[in-house]
Amino acid sequence: VRLQASGGGLVQTGDSLRLSCVASGRTASGYALGWFRRAPGKEREFVATVSRRGGGTYSADSVKGRFTISRDNAKNTVYLQMNSLKPEDTAVYYCAAGSPSIPLDLWSARTPSYWGQGTLVTVSS
Repeated sequence: VRLQASGGGLVQTGDSLRLSCVASGRTASGYALGWFRRAPGKEREFVATVSRRGGGTYSADSVKGRFTISRDNAKNTVYLQMNSLKPEDTAVYYCAAGSPSIPLDLWSARTPSYWGQGTLVTVSS
């Protein structure tokens, strides 16, 4: 599975941004998909994940109520809608694909089998 993320950029506090990640490969729809981020000087952290068919999602507490993950299997694309952005959301955001058998609330940086290249989100204060 190959993952190509896009949509990052420079925004101001309170703005919105939507990230997209296209998954290619004939087995892409068989994976759960998720987003992680790595802020400067910090470890990569889990952001959100969506089940194989899109019926289930799980998000980190730090983004609940502000970020929404979704997927469109017809387009092989996973999205991360980010609202009310804060400076602490500044990071490189990575999309990832992982086994659908792993419970969404157990996802960690060790879960994904495949990673995208990352897209930078910078939130200015």
